[in-house]
Amino acid sequence: MLEKLSPILPARDIAETEAFWQRLGFHTVYVDATYLLMKREGAEVHFFHHATLDPFKCDHGAYLRPSDINTLDAEWATLGLPSTGIPRLERASDKPWGMRELALLDLNGNLIRAGQETPIG
Repeated sequence: MLEKLSPILPARDIAETEAFWQRLGFHTVYVDATYLLMKREGAEVHFFHHATLDPFKCDHGAYLRPSDINTLDAEWATLGLPSTGIPRLERASDKPWGMRELALLDLNGNLIRAGQETPIG
C-alpha cells in the first residue's frame, strides 16, 4: 500500500517516538539512544534525537503516497487521535488540486501529509 518515504525527522524522545510510530503500523529496524529507523512496506522514516524540540514550532515533515488513501485513513482513524492539538489526525478529504489527502502531526510536531490522486472532472 505504501510506496517511498525516507525523511529524517526530529524526535524529543526516541522511545516515545518509536511507540507512537509502531501504532501507525511501522516496525523498528534500528534504534539507539540518538537515532531511530522504522519501516512499513516500502515506506521508511528516520528520527534523530532533538531534546529541545518544541512540537509547536517544528517545521519538519514529509509527503506519503499510499496506494489507497481511504484504507490508510480508516486504519489511522481507529487510533483515536484527536483532530486538534499535537498529536493529531486530520481525516482524508478531496482537495481542489486533484488529490485526496490526510494530515498527521506526530507527537514531535512533524507533519506527515498522505495523498492519492483523484480523477478531475
